Amino acid sequence: MMEQVRVVLDHAGDISPISSEEYLRIGGYQGLKKALEATETIIDTIKASGLRGRGGAGFPTGLKLSFTANTQADQKYIVCNADEGEPGTHKDRIIMVEIPHRLFEGMAIAAVAVGASQGYIYLRAEYPYVATILEQALADARRQGLIGSNIMGSGVDFDIQLFIGAGSYVCGEETALLDSMEGKRGEPRFKPPFPGVQGLWGRPTIINNVETLSNLPAIMVKGPKWFRSMGTERCPGTKLFTLCGNIAHPGVYEFPVGTTIRTLFEEVGGGCPRGKKLMAVQTGGASGNIIPASLLDTPMDIDACAEAGATFGAGDLMFMDEDSCLLDVLENLTEFFEEESCGKCTPCREGNTQLLRLIREFRNGTAQEGDLNLLLELSNVMRGGCLCGLGQSSPNPILSVLRFYPDLFVENSYRKGDLAYA
Repeated sequence: MMEQVRVVLDHAGDISPISSEEYLRIGGYQGLKKALEATETIIDTIKASGLRGRGGAGFPTGLKLSFTANTQADQKYIVCNADEGEPGTHKDRIIMVEIPHRLFEGMAIAAVAVGASQGYIYLRAEYPYVATILEQALADARRQGLIGSNIMGSGVDFDIQLFIGAGSYVCGEETALLDSMEGKRGEPRFKPPFPGVQGLWGRPTIINNVETLSNLPAIMVKGPKWFRSMGTERCPGTKLFTLCGNIAHPGVYEFPVGTTIRTLFEEVGGGCPRGKKLMAVQTGGASGNIIPASLLDTPMDIDACAEAGATFGAGDLMFMDEDSCLLDVLENLTEFFEEESCGKCTPCREGNTQLLRLIREFRNGTAQEGDLNLLLELSNVMRGGCLCGLGQSSPNPILSVLRFYPDLFVENSYRKGDLAYA
């Protein structure tokens, strides 16, 4: 197996996740120290690094910080989105379980940059054992004066509290997450205003995911030029990739952005078990595109994936071997999105129900003439008409299968009749 390039996961598993002393011994909190000594340059340093959000959207992290830094308010917040609800994604869990102090340090650096004094980690309800580790590590960091009042003797206050979600996938969307924290039903908000200007309790709020924030300490210590030496020009750095499905060595691995899917499949994951051939790969999570094995040489980079018809997303890859049924996969995925829709907007609430009905019709061979056109039209309406990313992206797997496997729906439909699509 090829050697990983570890930035976020550097020393993960080598030290106690709870002990701040052990994290300090490997150079931990030096990035925060530098940030406290050069507050005015933090955002410029992060902008120069080219770091983009690692949660799926890929928004420039430094630019997001600048919006909140330039907004005047009596209180600002740093919220870490740890609601890792995407099926098949486990990268944030690994960070929080094995090296949580790197996340705390990243949150503190962001707080110093924008002038926030309070942080929250919004943790998914399905991670109760992670909550225990985080609480113990936070208590240890407070004892060492690394978070809380007068951090590192700087006169700056920044504390972090843990907030446990209620197990709703849609609360991974940043504004639904904020509503959940405010005690409301977790539903996406209309934007603008954006959270960076008016977020938690109406105050400017930075929301980034675990992996994004955990990159900040190394950038502050080693500099933007070092960070740009890895990855691609438009998306520098490393990425945590989750390999799952029909793969010999599933797991979470860290490699530079731009590593090809073939490399991750063959040299890291060991290919399909039992000598099976690879049929397809879903890239970027449950709402990502499904691409054929012929596109294995696609670099896992935001722009390269978009150009090839793949999805970068949160960096997870689900491999499907030759025995897999794509219609079964689509049914399973659409069932998930129908269940997890918050129901606030009609295109998502009704659209996912109808998508599921149509997929089942095709799968059972009972689709009617014109259903293929209806499936395509409905998918495109949802992509443009839904309020948040759940509804906008849930048709992606279907549309990608229609693109790369155009005969699949015909082959699995009119098993008894001679109807043709209009």
